[in-house]
Amino acid sequence: MGKPHVVAVAVTDHAPIFELAILCEIFGISRPDLADPWYELRLCAAHPGPIRTAQGLLMQTPYGLDDLVAADTVIAAAMYRPFQMTPPATLVAAMKEAYARGARLAAICSGAYALAEAGLLDDRPATTHWMYAEEFGTRYPAVKLDPDVLYVDDGQILTSAGTGAGIDLCLHMVANDFGATVANTVARRMVVPPHRDGGQAQYVETARSAPPGSASLGPVLDWAREHLAEPLTVADLAERARLGQRTFVRRFAEATGTSPLRWLTIERVRLAQQLLETTDQPVERIAGAVGFGTAANLRQHFSRATSVSPQTYRKVFRSRV
Repeated sequence: MGKPHVVAVAVTDHAPIFELAILCEIFGISRPDLADPWYELRLCAAHPGPIRTAQGLLMQTPYGLDDLVAADTVIAAAMYRPFQMTPPATLVAAMKEAYARGARLAAICSGAYALAEAGLLDDRPATTHWMYAEEFGTRYPAVKLDPDVLYVDDGQILTSAGTGAGIDLCLHMVANDFGATVANTVARRMVVPPHRDGGQAQYVETARSAPPGSASLGPVLDWAREHLAEPLTVADLAERARLGQRTFVRRFAEATGTSPLRWLTIERVRLAQQLLETTDQPVERIAGAVGFGTAANLRQHFSRATSVSPQTYRKVFRSRV
């Protein structure tokens, strides 16, 4: 019998409990019928003293950062906002040391901040929760951030999006270590899919307010949203704004950060999402109602924007009241 694969989890004070529970469920339960040895899970305190989770549960963590550095896999769990913004210096140093000695490193959700702070994500593809994407990208511009995917496997370093995506990443690691059959069995026991279609884009909250700086164009944007079913052109919008087309395009880009046609596509996809969530209308009718004309056009633009098909999106998000 060989030695178990040691998985060390860096736990900071007020850590979100769900993400910790994922790691305990997948790596902390012995499964001799699937693989023997399995993993050996070690919860490592990132700072001295007992750890209290965000929900107030007190955790005794018998392991420290020296144990984390010595592990085969090191995982930065999701972190409480103050630690997310300023990861403990001792944890950052331990991550660097673990990486240097060849450990596999992973981050769940905001745990990516610890890896980025250590410089380990520079020039690497990575992801984190979509709510942090803009902030993360500004703070760590050297990271090749992809906010649309559920997780990124870049060999020695892996990162995941928020909450449920942590399950996706952990099952992916199990598949890498023990094969897809074992990972699929673990997924069945957890009553979760072994693999989910698409990425984070389908979960991003679609705000309907006008973009910052677009106050002067607000009436035009509102009018366009009310006429998405029509074949709108840049000329139509410019005429509505009482501007020449070149001037309108320039001001539109300055105000919204995108082109008029790109903005129209995004708004049409958003409206399609609402109709898929709240109605039983067939895809063909929704395509006409949002201005894509045909179901094929809707599928093309919708899949490009959300990484899933309209049918898959409806299955996941259809309101049933």
